[in-house]
Amino acid sequence: MANRKTSEELRSYRWYGVNDLRSFGHRSRTAQMGYHASDYMGKPVIAVVNTWSEINSCHTHFRQRVEEVKRGIWQAGGFPVEMPVMTLAEPFQKPTTMLYRNFLAMETEEILKSYPFDGCVLMGGCDKTTPGLLMGAISMNLPSIFLPAGPMLRGNWNGRTLGSGSDTWKYWAELRAGKITEDEWKGIESGIARSPGHCMTMGTASTMTSAAEALGLTLPGFSSIPAVDSRHAQFASLTGQRIVEMVWTDVKPSDILTAKSFDNAVTTVLAMSGSTNAIVHLVAVARRAGIDLTTARFDELSRITPVIGNLRPSGQYLMEDFFYAGGLRALLLELGDLVDGSQMTVNGSTLGENIAGAEIFNDDVIRKRGNPVVASDGLAVLTGNLAPDGAVIKPAAMEAHLLNHRGRAVVFKDYADMAARIDTEELDVSADSVIVLQHAGPIGAPGMPEWGQLPIPQKLLKQGVRDMVRISDARMSGTSYGACVLHVAPESFVGGPLALVKDGDMIQLDVAARRLHLEVSDEELSARKAAWQPPKLPFERGFGVMHQLHVLQANKGCDFDFLEEPVKTASAQSAPTTHDAPGAKSSEPEIH
Repeated sequence: MANRKTSEELRSYRWYGVNDLRSFGHRSRTAQMGYHASDYMGKPVIAVVNTWSEINSCHTHFRQRVEEVKRGIWQAGGFPVEMPVMTLAEPFQKPTTMLYRNFLAMETEEILKSYPFDGCVLMGGCDKTTPGLLMGAISMNLPSIFLPAGPMLRGNWNGRTLGSGSDTWKYWAELRAGKITEDEWKGIESGIARSPGHCMTMGTASTMTSAAEALGLTLPGFSSIPAVDSRHAQFASLTGQRIVEMVWTDVKPSDILTAKSFDNAVTTVLAMSGSTNAIVHLVAVARRAGIDLTTARFDELSRITPVIGNLRPSGQYLMEDFFYAGGLRALLLELGDLVDGSQMTVNGSTLGENIAGAEIFNDDVIRKRGNPVVASDGLAVLTGNLAPDGAVIKPAAMEAHLLNHRGRAVVFKDYADMAARIDTEELDVSADSVIVLQHAGPIGAPGMPEWGQLPIPQKLLKQGVRDMVRISDARMSGTSYGACVLHVAPESFVGGPLALVKDGDMIQLDVAARRLHLEVSDEELSARKAAWQPPKLPFERGFGVMHQLHVLQANKGCDFDFLEEPVKTASAQSAPTTHDAPGAKSSEPEIH
């Protein structure tokens, strides 16, 4: 790591320490806010990047946590400055938070670039906040540490333990099938989410905060602590203390992130049968670091990684149980040689040093490698003529009889078409059919919303059907389950093969062979492609226009094409690299 900085080498010194007219303005305006020069002069100025809002239920406690982070920064001799950014509240934002993830990343990068910050604490957890914050901070490359929101407490209804998302879909299907009453449905509604924190299933939120810890960007053990546990508040203060030291020693994301650390994150996701969304997000995060993490690499690691986190929706338990069972440190230790313990982390120790001594206290929640939930394939990447650039499925969360399936396509041209016809008695569908949804991808939906857990037609639900093969270019919630093929690339909106599927076409899914095949001749597909007409772009103004013009396809992480870093060579990926943060060179003029 770099030598310890002097006060004059702090980035903030350019704003506060120079004896000129502009610095006079900076100091006098800081005094206007009630701060004395002794509060900030010669001290690291820390941005506390906060995604709290009154509509983000996952981050309700961030109003208090930010004060605990600030306490830690003050204690360590730093100067905290809270910076609110886009909140990206998953349950509320339309059409999808995925449409705004890259804008959160841009906002994070820009506030770090344009203000006098030496380092930052990133406060996130709700699904897209974690990758968005990490993407922006990695691009800026100032000392950065991530604070995970933590999972909420278990849900409860009439003595039954409820998991967010997963039990929503489960009991919604039972309601539609007439198996539970409206009063029972209302009881579930009141008991499924009963504390601050993000989803306590292994959904996208818990998947991505766990991945951030495995990457080395979070204090060890933090991602497993429930949001309302007092230890979460303690770790918030410790995070504030640690970022000050990271500034003095100049520990940046580029000193931590390597191809091997991303392998550790991917292996962690696979060992927990984490959200399929992790593929899109980790690919994007890696590409911000100049590392070419591919969907093929996910599949390579999936074949050798056992699922040992027995967590819903693939398993039985919830994140609160996972914490009591030993948490992520225990899971990583049990993975043994499947993770690279030599990788550095934000606390200045290696991953191996951080997990040493961890214990499993319940080996049904965190299984031993010799007794996995499933031996491999927590996630799988499919290819074939229907998905030339890949598609994703979660084998552990689907009914086993569908792992190798051939069926007749029932095609919906878009979400509105599906919503209008899925429950009609006239729909020509059987349990062996393959439901196909078009125009649900990054551009076409717009924003690649979580529509991928397509509903089972009501008439089949009444017959007892609870899973069937469903294919789309959409995503699905990490709390979802079923034989859902997702992220089909290229998407149908840009003329990918999914756009050419017609009712009655035969489709074959073979998970073991990683194959998704449309049984239509190349000649017929060429003729259909020639007749295909590009649809009208969905946006005419605002953020949406930038999104539709620049978003990449799912296999490349859905980042904007102008925000990625050049990919490092294989030799450069083997060791940490450093580069100057944009705007950090002392010779670069300030812009006011």
